[in-house]
Amino acid sequence: MNTPANSPKSWSGRFSEPVSELVKRYTASVDFDQRMWQQDIRGSLAHARMLAAQKIISPGDLSAIERGMAQITQEIESADFHWNLDDEDVHLNIEKRLTALVGDAGKRLHTGRSRNDQVATDIRLWLRDAIDEIHGLLGDLQGALIDLAHTHAETPLPGFTHLQVAQPVTFGHHLLAYVEMLQRDRERLTDCRKRVNRLPLGAAALAGTTFPIDRHAVAEELGFEAVCENSLDAVSDRDFAIEFCAAAALVMTHISRFSEELILWMSPRVGFIDLADRFCTGSSIMPQKKNPDVPELARGKTGRVNGHLVGLLTLMKGQPLAYNKDNQEDKEPLFDTADTLRDTLRIFADMVPGIKVKPEAMRAALRQGYATATDLADYLVKKGLPFRDAHEAVALATKECERRGCDIAELSLDDLRQFSPLVGDDVFAVLTVEGSLAARNHFGGTAPTQVRAAIERARARLNK
Repeated sequence: MNTPANSPKSWSGRFSEPVSELVKRYTASVDFDQRMWQQDIRGSLAHARMLAAQKIISPGDLSAIERGMAQITQEIESADFHWNLDDEDVHLNIEKRLTALVGDAGKRLHTGRSRNDQVATDIRLWLRDAIDEIHGLLGDLQGALIDLAHTHAETPLPGFTHLQVAQPVTFGHHLLAYVEMLQRDRERLTDCRKRVNRLPLGAAALAGTTFPIDRHAVAEELGFEAVCENSLDAVSDRDFAIEFCAAAALVMTHISRFSEELILWMSPRVGFIDLADRFCTGSSIMPQKKNPDVPELARGKTGRVNGHLVGLLTLMKGQPLAYNKDNQEDKEPLFDTADTLRDTLRIFADMVPGIKVKPEAMRAALRQGYATATDLADYLVKKGLPFRDAHEAVALATKECERRGCDIAELSLDDLRQFSPLVGDDVFAVLTVEGSLAARNHFGGTAPTQVRAAIERARARLNK
């Protein structure tokens, strides 16, 4: 068992009265930072091995520390470990238990380090693991979107600007836009990881240590790519956490945009898609309702993640060097951001394959919005008419269609020639949805052949 609750603090010798119970509760972080226990033990073991290699502690001390940490690991994994509020945080809880198990060897573990650099190291280790997992989850969601895009590489969908029907695209092309967004998100996280993956341990409280430590050996054992070069910056920097939260906020922004479209598309007034029942809920009073709660909640959780980013920026903006207790407030927003992002990505990767597409409703919407009007203008330009004149002619044709309640493709050849004598029999080939799609046959365009090529590129990129 851990040391008793009334045991003295690790720093209590300086004080003449005990900390009040209110202050204990206010300053303790063990309730939320205990999730870093694996990273704390990994960091401590690497530190201990370095101390032994540098002959700062004895081989016997190292053996005792390794044995004690193995037992602590077993206790935590089996839920037999007692987390003690009096020991403030995950770091002191583990150290106190280690000392209880192995005696003076446990007390020597903290030689050459401070909780300041220990905490900073644990957070970086934890966040590095979280980034690796989230990077994989982003790939899972991309894969689900790519598969759905492949199925609907030729399915026509109204492309919108200002939420007004603009031009035909394919549903597959539309989905690939989100694949691109998520790819940038993966790239941002990969880049962020490089700055997360720098070792602060060895900076001690703020100025370094008088012991002959080998920081690069610790960095190598823990898989860090570099060592923080300035001891003051090493213990007080939280840029890496802010950068991650900024990247996470962008991921959630992309998820929120997709969510907004799913919600609109599922509305009976639009009716482009349906979501599987397991991702929706009903109403307590209206028996007919099927509500898209998952995308709605993801849209809402985006504000939560954005708030964490602003919170961390505000936390750091007024802090002088070096470490300040304010930094204890970095963990809960960071943890919640990672948790929210992981949960959201998992559920969306599961939800996307079950999206039921309704092509008939998509095609009907295209007929309502004069989606091939731009194709008619392009046709007239290719016949020699200046673009602005072509634009005016098609605008007049659209106005006539509004009066008649028909689509441009439903006008007769004689009707179309009233707006320009350049219109010929070949005009109807460009006024069809399929003709409009096929005409945009260039890299990045919405022609089905280009969509399939983009899908192959996306798959290859994902499998690298």
